[in-house]
Amino acid sequence: MTGVLVVAVMLLQSPAEALSEQALAAAQRGDTEAAAGLWRQAIEKEPKHFASLFNLGVMLHRGKRQIEAAPLLERAAAIEPGYQVHLMRGSNFQQLERREEAIRAWKAALVYQPKNVKLMQVLSVEYGRGRYFHEAAAMARAALRVAPLEQNLYFLAIKAYQDAGSQTPAAELAAEAAAKFPQSARAQFEHGYYLQKRGNTEPAMRYLRKAMALDAKYEEPFFFYGDLLVKQMKWEAALGPLRQAIAIRPEYSPARVALARALSNLDQLPAAVKELEEAAQLDPKNAQPWVMLSQMYFRMGDEDRARDAKETSQRLRRENPTVLEAPQARPFPGN
Repeated sequence: MTGVLVVAVMLLQSPAEALSEQALAAAQRGDTEAAAGLWRQAIEKEPKHFASLFNLGVMLHRGKRQIEAAPLLERAAAIEPGYQVHLMRGSNFQQLERREEAIRAWKAALVYQPKNVKLMQVLSVEYGRGRYFHEAAAMARAALRVAPLEQNLYFLAIKAYQDAGSQTPAAELAAEAAAKFPQSARAQFEHGYYLQKRGNTEPAMRYLRKAMALDAKYEEPFFFYGDLLVKQMKWEAALGPLRQAIAIRPEYSPARVALARALSNLDQLPAAVKELEEAAQLDPKNAQPWVMLSQMYFRMGDEDRARDAKETSQRLRRENPTVLEAPQARPFPGN
């Protein structure tokens, strides 16, 4: 009786289905070449066999053969659109550096799982990488509506608004995050950062101090706190936090520039020059350390080095005119 049932099932299967099952078994054994051959045979027999198109596309994608995978996944999506196939299309397009197509595929996947926070995060990050900052912020805000206690979504949205040049919503989110996550050094820092940008120095410094106390290995609060002290001409007080920022992150050239400014105002020119030379080496496209080095060398009476440093700063400005420019937002095509 059992044998009759097996024969009956086999008769019900299409040739493509039978080949697809054999291919799947071969893939599970690790014989990817045999699996690919069987899936291709299945597709020849039944060009719209979803399982064969999708599984072969996935296997090729995972085998770093994204160019071959792309048309197979497109055909599969046209036959049976759904979350998994669109998700895989997006991943494949991303590997091919076809960002806009990846975003469109992931947006199609999101239709099937509209509360998938992880996918929203991926989309927000990818929008940001393409300089579609307003879309990145909107996606992060949508994710926040689904998961309001996920603090990383706040930081994602704040960064997107910052990149888009939308400082007001960024500042509002930073204040909200600081209140909601009082033990988060990052949340306290973000609020302090936006307070100081708006000229609210004293409350900004309170939040920066809190961030430093919460995480002694987080360099940003130490840098911004020290930089604020430099701007207030509190040179001696600035040394400690700026040195702490550099100790945490030695390649942090803005902290070295700020430290050099404090040292120079304390008449510690050799120490200031050392920091600037280190900053210039760590950030070779940045003209700012060389501008200050030119001034330092001149104050030390070394006019030749001062002239050379000035020429280097001018050359770097010509060669890297966009280094100090903020990236400009652009609309996502087809929106």
